[in-house]
Amino acid sequence: MDGDQTRASRDRDRTDDERGGEVARLDGNVAAGMLSEIFVQDVTTARVTCANCGAARPLGALLVYAHGMGMVMRCTTCDSVIMRMARTPTRLWFDPTGARLLTLAPVTAVV
Repeated sequence: MDGDQTRASRDRDRTDDERGGEVARLDGNVAAGMLSEIFVQDVTTARVTCANCGAARPLGALLVYAHGMGMVMRCTTCDSVIMRMARTPTRLWFDPTGARLLTLAPVTAVV
């Protein structure tokens, strides 16, 4: 088992209070602001497939644990980490390692 899976497994067994810090558990729609810096269209309606359990749902339905530096998005079925985002003074970091697939609806032109 690699480090991320070990950490995810250990984190699943802890309560929200034990995760510590200024972490707030929210839904995936909270990620829209940071994600809009990477994706042009609103991706909260995109379907994301969990690489661990295969569950597919809109990104906005994921569980988001947010703190000052960024956020972690987890699967609502198996609680595995699907995506991580963090902001530093010089970069926006985006790690979609836990997503097997992200599907977006085609952008329609406004006439």
